[in-house]
Amino acid sequence: MYGKSENREDYQRVPRPVAAMARDLPDGHHIPDHHHPRAQLIYGTTGAISVATGHGVWVVPATRGVWVPAGLTHAMTCAGAVAMRTLYIEPQTAWRLPAAPTVVSVSPLLRELIDEATRLPLEYDEEGRDGTVMALLLHELAPRPVPALHLPAPDDPRLAGLCAAIRRSPGDDWTTPRAAAHAHLSPRSLHRRFGAATGMTPARWVQQARLVHAVTLLARDTPVTAVATTLGYATPSAFTAMFRRSLGTTPSAYFGRLN
Repeated sequence: MYGKSENREDYQRVPRPVAAMARDLPDGHHIPDHHHPRAQLIYGTTGAISVATGHGVWVVPATRGVWVPAGLTHAMTCAGAVAMRTLYIEPQTAWRLPAAPTVVSVSPLLRELIDEATRLPLEYDEEGRDGTVMALLLHELAPRPVPALHLPAPDDPRLAGLCAAIRRSPGDDWTTPRAAAHAHLSPRSLHRRFGAATGMTPARWVQQARLVHAVTLLARDTPVTAVATTLGYATPSAFTAMFRRSLGTTPSAYFGRLN
């Protein structure tokens, strides 16, 4: 009988459809590219988590999780101290969830079920109370429409280089002529190629990059005024208005809002 294990491979091999693991990770902790035979829900009750795949980058606070399908290579970075609560789920059990990475809303009920699951033995009793907890968890773990911080990754090397430069300095004034010059393209070609590769305009991608950086700073308790200045906004209110339009809440409320 498995108890809770320090060996992450045990969570892949256990003869149960779901395995739940709790880890406390420091600010800046990085887990490089890796993959699992099971699908994974990456979720933290504190801080924010950035998950990178070949499809792009997702950043989530404590009211969100990132769904990573089985076998997909991904990396993870913590912003702020993260109390990570992760689920490893057999692919055939997770058939209701997408075959591509996505953001999942973590409701108060799902949050409590995940927390309880991390306290159960790996070989929990499927016919008893523990099995009922896991069955209800799987029922609650369903994709719901939710504003997501997602930066799609283009395959084109010139566009990928431009996106990397924007992420390094998201507060710079990334006008269309400047972005096009960086990618060695005309403004018209940039718009056409960028939209085809990412589904976004360059301006929209820049705004998403600023939001990603903002959430990372806010998770480290950076004051809103400092975040606004770093990202090139003239006033904190201008930054807050953009944040609310994009994510449906204010920067100060973002980490405390439960859906």
